[in-house]
Amino acid sequence: MWAYESVFYQIYPLGYCGAPFENDGNLEHRILKVNDWVPHIKKLGANAIYFSPVFESDTHGYNTRDYRKIDTRLGTNEDFAQVCKNLHAENIHVVLDGVFNHVGRGFWAFEDVLKNRHESRYKDWFFVNFNGNSNYNDGLWYEGWEGNYDLVKINLRNEEVIQHIFECIKGWVEEFDIDGLRLDVAYCLDHDFIRRLRNYCDSLKKDFFLVGETLHGDYNQLMNDAMLHSVTNYECYKGLHSSFNSMNMFEINHSLLRQFGPDNWTLYKGRHLLSFVDNHDVTRIASLLTKQEHLPLIYGLMFGMPGIPCVYYGSEWGAKARKEEGDPALRACFKEPEWNGLTDLISKLAEIKKSSHALNYGSFRSILLTNKQCIFERKTDTERVLVAINADDQEFDAHFDAGCGLADELITNTTHDFGGGSKLAPYSVAYWKMEH
Repeated sequence: MWAYESVFYQIYPLGYCGAPFENDGNLEHRILKVNDWVPHIKKLGANAIYFSPVFESDTHGYNTRDYRKIDTRLGTNEDFAQVCKNLHAENIHVVLDGVFNHVGRGFWAFEDVLKNRHESRYKDWFFVNFNGNSNYNDGLWYEGWEGNYDLVKINLRNEEVIQHIFECIKGWVEEFDIDGLRLDVAYCLDHDFIRRLRNYCDSLKKDFFLVGETLHGDYNQLMNDAMLHSVTNYECYKGLHSSFNSMNMFEINHSLLRQFGPDNWTLYKGRHLLSFVDNHDVTRIASLLTKQEHLPLIYGLMFGMPGIPCVYYGSEWGAKARKEEGDPALRACFKEPEWNGLTDLISKLAEIKKSSHALNYGSFRSILLTNKQCIFERKTDTERVLVAINADDQEFDAHFDAGCGLADELITNTTHDFGGGSKLAPYSVAYWKMEH
């Protein structure tokens, strides 16, 4: 599967393009901006893009009006087809947000229910009670997602609904040649629907990638050979920044051992979860870390641990924004990409990750662990890489049995001699590719 050897770049298009929050119906060809960023994305080393919602919606993209049409604020279907063509020409895969749990109040079938009520042929597409009332005083009640009534829950046990979604996905493959879907609030979706979706997508296109948004619980409930290939690793998202901020590397190490460690009971050995340090829903990592010196290190750890790394647009140069400032702050419009030392490091890590069998498929084993340092091993039959992190402001002398004498340090392209000891500079990350 191509995704397991990829580095993802996430764009939230409505924010990235500077579109107005309300869908005013005015056509603007804003999505073409992506074309100007392709050289930056390629230089960064990302070879897959995950686009948050691009389809016609009421406001923020997750309240869909029409799955078949690119949002007017972003442009036309032809515009987006051109963007996808340009990305594919540079060997960058395209994954779209599949928002299938709910739609917006402006969704055409729901509008028909509001208008024709009992007579609407779409009334069973939703969970409607004509004897109740809604927050919008519709004279009928309907189920909204987690109490949000601008998000109308759809009935994924209705065959017409399922076929409509499948037809739309087929259209996206035919029109944009997409390579996968990220399923919004996958933890809410009907499991039988997910199984059918996997089956359908497998028949539609070879190696079509399905990744689901999950928060807590056992990810194997959704991530398995009959359902999703991958899910978002929120457990390690929390562990990553918390470990640096509390200076307790035991936390992230515990999560990684629980998920991928050498013991038989580990949860996700051999699976490929989507790794991230921030996204469109949370505080940017540069604003979340107590020490800015830890910013390069958290990316070093994230790219080195098991999983598929995903970088959120703007965070590669350290853009800041806090969740309490609201979604517009988190989903900012940047006139053009920036490049600095952090971006430079991430691009190196991306190239290392994509070309390393051990980092893409290797086992996980903890080698050395203190509050402020960790060294872990990623290993396959053909390659062995040690990832070393020193989060302290002091040099650290690491004593451990490397099992060999020399290694290539992949970030600096230098030779490391374990015989002379392994000194880790303050606030440093090292990737040692071992003699095999």
